[in-house]
Amino acid sequence: MSKKLYFFMAILLVASMTLAACQPAATATTAPQPTTPPVAQPTTPPQPTTPPPTAVPPTAAPTVAPTTAAVPQLYCLVTDTGGINDKSFNASAWLGLQQAQTDLNATIKYLQSTQETDYAKNIQAMLDAKCNLIVTVGFLLGGATATAAAANPTQPFAIVDYCYGKDSPLCDPSAGPFDNVLGLTFATDQAAFLAGYLAAGMTKTGKVGTFAGLLIPTVTIFEDGYYAGVQYYNSVKGTSVQVLGYDPKQPDKGLAAGGFNDQTVGKNLANSLLQEGADIIMPVAGAVGLGAAAAVKANGSGLIIGVDQDWTVTNPDYTSITLTSVMKVINVAVFDAAKAVNDGTFKGGAYTGTLENNGVQIAPYHDLDSQVPATLKTEIDQLKADIISGKVSVKPQ
Repeated sequence: MSKKLYFFMAILLVASMTLAACQPAATATTAPQPTTPPVAQPTTPPQPTTPPPTAVPPTAAPTVAPTTAAVPQLYCLVTDTGGINDKSFNASAWLGLQQAQTDLNATIKYLQSTQETDYAKNIQAMLDAKCNLIVTVGFLLGGATATAAAANPTQPFAIVDYCYGKDSPLCDPSAGPFDNVLGLTFATDQAAFLAGYLAAGMTKTGKVGTFAGLLIPTVTIFEDGYYAGVQYYNSVKGTSVQVLGYDPKQPDKGLAAGGFNDQTVGKNLANSLLQEGADIIMPVAGAVGLGAAAAVKANGSGLIIGVDQDWTVTNPDYTSITLTSVMKVINVAVFDAAKAVNDGTFKGGAYTGTLENNGVQIAPYHDLDSQVPATLKTEIDQLKADIISGKVSVKPQ
């Protein structure tokens, strides 16, 4: 074989080997997939540049406006004419919302009413502000709150010292009930009964006194209990302690200041009671009562019984003359209403604070504790138990 032919055949052999190497491999049979997929390694997802889409609301509307606990709520308060700094029921209600601000990370605001025509206007302003809860304070706001609640059935309301329907003897049966209104009422006659018994046991003149801001049910209920407590002491002890300034048989003729603001009027009324011989006075008059405390202190003798809050705490200038206070624990009731809205469990109806649930109480005797006889303290403790059990009625006889 010539060298050229040999060289040509060698080239063909190499070419055929190269072509064979370039052919595709045979297709492999697909292996069965594992029943449990492998766990993906965690990665940090990129942050969206636009907010996520709004969730679609449920088809059925709830009774009251829905809330989301993760979103800060706006809780709003409308005072009566006593104002936010009355050191009484308005201040106590605001304290409840302040707790909601701290514990629930809520935003809070209030509007102060200076006259009755402000009530509806201020409630409407809170509606316009899209408040998640509107708290109205005081018996005098009952009508305006009912009107607003009826017109805005998904807006949660709470009202202090008022309720609607027949859930409680303290409610107004001529309006409601409303699914979106929680009435916060207080059996203050129970605690005032204890204060009346205490006053009767502490008086040195045989006369104690009381007066109202206005003669409305949420005020006279204090005086009814106070009067009944004095009379019960008389029946047990055979004494004849008198109550000046109020008679439950003629409640419309009781001594009254005509409002809850003017401390000068309170001072004048207290001085009148002091001149008649009363040495322990319970003013049920909001800020007006501070004028009475000033009169008692200036007089140099006599004692005062505070209302709504513990006056030794809220009015320390009068600690030396404050025997006790008939307390409505409004702040806790208001906070509980706010928390229910926050938790999505809010519903209308009526709450009643009693001695049994600690919604009403008498305050400790503080600086005057040593002056209250041990036997009297024991009797009052037993009387509290007897009221809770129903053994003793707090209604005036």
